[in-house]
Amino acid sequence: MSDSYTLEAQARTVIGKKVSQLRRSGLVPVVVYGSKSDPVNLQIPYRALQVTLLKAGGTHLININVEGSKPQSVLARSVQRHPIKGEILHVDFLAVDASTKIATVVPLHFVGEAPAEKARLGVLLNGLQTLDVEALPADLIDSVDVDLSVLKAVGDSIHVRDLKISDKVTVLTGADEMVVRIIVQEEQTETSDAPVSAEPEVLKKGKTDEEDAE
Repeated sequence: MSDSYTLEAQARTVIGKKVSQLRRSGLVPVVVYGSKSDPVNLQIPYRALQVTLLKAGGTHLININVEGSKPQSVLARSVQRHPIKGEILHVDFLAVDASTKIATVVPLHFVGEAPAEKARLGVLLNGLQTLDVEALPADLIDSVDVDLSVLKAVGDSIHVRDLKISDKVTVLTGADEMVVRIIVQEEQTETSDAPVSAEPEVLKKGKTDEEDAE
């Protein structure tokens, strides 16, 4: 992971229900926490935070600058939003240590077209949509590509063990887990009622009361 982003923040003394005053003035209450330090309450301008989260997601490092303090590298771990308006209410950031590996979830990105499906020999049956991985902060990845061009006949499949992933990243998902397989149309109909996991958002909606997050 080569990209990193920067946010300017201020120390925050307002907590609990009073944070609504911050939001009305265009600021978002955030908390930076880590295994080697106590939680730190900060506030960040809404627009800058919104743009950075959109670009960085949960796998890009964000450098938070606070006047009088050393910049802190963090990852966005949870984003609480208004249940109706979708506005950002509160963010939890995880302080990272360059020498400590981090476990996270990355989406699978399906690339190309399966020849078997193009020739109408069968259809794609999706299995996994995400992978659990672990890596040093600088080596985290945004997604994993899945090349569908190898699926040429009914029964062809791709498993986690078949994916091409940097040796700097440890895959925590089982190697035998199925990612995608070519099946006949009838089999697709029979399995249509089975639940298929949707790609989870890296940044989750949460509680609306900021005091519950602190």
